[in-house]
Amino acid sequence: MGWAILAGCNLAPHYDPPKTDATPAFKEAVPGDPAGQGWKVAAPSDAAIRGDWWEWYQDPQLDDLEARVAISNQTIIAAEANYRAAHALVLEAQAQLFPTLSLDPSMTRGKSSAALAGLGGVSTTGTGSTGTGTTGGGTTGGGTTTGGGTGTGSSSTTTTSTPQGGSTQTHNIFTLPLDASYQVDLWGSIRNTVAGNRYAAQASAAQLANALLSTQSLLAQDYFQLRVADEQRRILETTVGDYKASLGLVRTLVKSGVDSEADVASAETQLQSAMAQATDVGVARAQYEHAIAVLIGVSPAKFSIPYKRFVQQLPIIPVGVPSDLLERRPDIAAAERQVAQSNAQIGVARAAFFPSLTLSGSAGYESTTLSTLFDVPNRFWSVGPSLAQVLFDGGARRAAVAQARALNDSQVATYRQTVLSAFQSVEDNLAALRILSLELTQAHRATVAAQHAVELTVVLFRNGVDSYANVIVAQNAFLSARETELQIQLRELIASVTLINDLGGGWTTSARGQTERMAEHPADPGKEPRIPGENSGPPVANPAPMPEEEIRPDDLIKQNNESMAPDPAANRTEK
Repeated sequence: MGWAILAGCNLAPHYDPPKTDATPAFKEAVPGDPAGQGWKVAAPSDAAIRGDWWEWYQDPQLDDLEARVAISNQTIIAAEANYRAAHALVLEAQAQLFPTLSLDPSMTRGKSSAALAGLGGVSTTGTGSTGTGTTGGGTTGGGTTTGGGTGTGSSSTTTTSTPQGGSTQTHNIFTLPLDASYQVDLWGSIRNTVAGNRYAAQASAAQLANALLSTQSLLAQDYFQLRVADEQRRILETTVGDYKASLGLVRTLVKSGVDSEADVASAETQLQSAMAQATDVGVARAQYEHAIAVLIGVSPAKFSIPYKRFVQQLPIIPVGVPSDLLERRPDIAAAERQVAQSNAQIGVARAAFFPSLTLSGSAGYESTTLSTLFDVPNRFWSVGPSLAQVLFDGGARRAAVAQARALNDSQVATYRQTVLSAFQSVEDNLAALRILSLELTQAHRATVAAQHAVELTVVLFRNGVDSYANVIVAQNAFLSARETELQIQLRELIASVTLINDLGGGWTTSARGQTERMAEHPADPGKEPRIPGENSGPPVANPAPMPEEEIRPDDLIKQNNESMAPDPAANRTEK
């Protein structure tokens, strides 16, 4: 009963998660029309984001790409391996709670010196030792005395007496010892080590979830940027067709004597500039495609994404209260587990002030001949406790405790900073979605106005009322307005993906065990990654071919409305 009481001592401070100042609501979640802003205040029934959050964007190709991240991404595979290593440390620390048994058979052949033999002395042959401590006890059997060493291990030493008269004959010593050692965890040092390693493994599992979420978010952002690059190229290709038609009109008017060669030169300059812009988009598109290939674990040379019309809708994301982030953000969960780990390390450091008790024993057989090794008189055994206490260390243990407390304070501050950064990031993206929603509406109106300006200037030019320079200005303003509107759409999409990432995706601390199981049993280990779309033909170089029907030059007087982005008010889907 007394041992049970002693074993129950734990010198680690009582652990409570650090307190954080979580406000009742996000400041940037301004009441109004959230359905048009890419987010909504979450109701109790829809406060959680689904695990496969990318499905909200309703893009099958994005779904296929995201499914490969957890299987083939090398960063995720490394994070899985890190978790398994952390879990192995837990098992290694738990092993210290049980006795250690070791079998160390040996055979020694030796010969006594003539000097000792003439004195009738003794010769001592050691069979090896492990660990440190004091001598527990010894027994005499079969003319051989054996001592047992104690500590964290055990030892056995064989002493053979030479026969009276001084024998110097060569002799053999066979030993078969079984050693046992058990360190009594009086002050919780081992238990706190186990707890600290367990918290570290849980932090590693959360870090794995965070790496997975971050990689999935990065892939979605790269994918949308690639699609926007395709749409930008489509707009530029359409614009090139318009400028070619304008150049043809100018040349016709020059032949008629209405315009001058200067207008032809201006039209050609405008056309070539637009063609150069369309060509330049291919650089960005290639980089995004290559980045996506690496994120899904395949060589860029084996992978390509075909062109597809950009008609991406912005989903409505449910936003809960700030305190939800403490449960749903894997990086916050990892930081909190690291605080718990550092708290346990204080207990390990404090336990060093108290004595360590080790129980050890050794038993076995020894003989000078192998045939009589297992005879009963050749048995030996020893057992005894070992109590070790450092009396003076120059303040090393006090420094170790101070270090552990300082590291704990550092982890607490890191945790609170992680929480504050999470709040900041959510507020940033809520504000971005709300403001970009208004900006996109304004940009769309500017595009419509620029379109109308082109129509009017073309009419005036054809009627000889206005110069072609004004047509160029109006067309360039129209192109700039369309590109600006497209970039705002991209910023909205990236802000929505980032907001989902900031809200923890579909992960919660209750899903930590699922993450651990995923790490212990990774999918397709060692297999060649499957390449999405590999059945659609060999990969092609960038930029991907664009279907001819997608390039429809606008009429010079009445622009083709299909080439413009739809009204933002109709480009929302609620989940």
